[in-house]
Amino acid sequence: MPAHDEVDRIVDSWLRERPDLDFAPLQVLSRVARLSKHLDRARRTAFSRSELASWEFDVLSALRRAGTPYELSPKALLLQTLVSSGTMTNRIDGLVDRGLVTRRSAPNDGRGILVGMTPAGLTRVDAAITRLVDAEADLLDTLSVTDQDRLAGLLRKLSLDFD
Repeated sequence: MPAHDEVDRIVDSWLRERPDLDFAPLQVLSRVARLSKHLDRARRTAFSRSELASWEFDVLSALRRAGTPYELSPKALLLQTLVSSGTMTNRIDGLVDRGLVTRRSAPNDGRGILVGMTPAGLTRVDAAITRLVDAEADLLDTLSVTDQDRLAGLLRKLSLDFD
């Protein structure tokens, strides 16, 4: 068994003070919360090194995952990024201003709009995802591939109720 971490110390203190409560959820979710902070820091660093904000990466990565020609409707983008239509409009405007995406009329729908990634957007998102994958691999390097697969499966099982 590995050495005790800060969560063990916190739970031990709570057990001493409140032995009537079951602190098993804290054993898992407090660690997830603490790891989330490290992940957020690694993501911000990866994105900033590619001169992107997290929200910019979210939009550009949705376009990149769509495949060539890297276009989606604003509605498809907001469904993938879980933001409101007003927020998505502002995000698209910002990315257009930075030259990372373009807006054009949808060819089959005169009222529809398609958002497309520019070559500059493609370069930035590809650099960011490479840096992100490297940073996340570093965060997991103490786990074997088998342990990573097991953890991914357990987290997937837990997250299915929320997606």
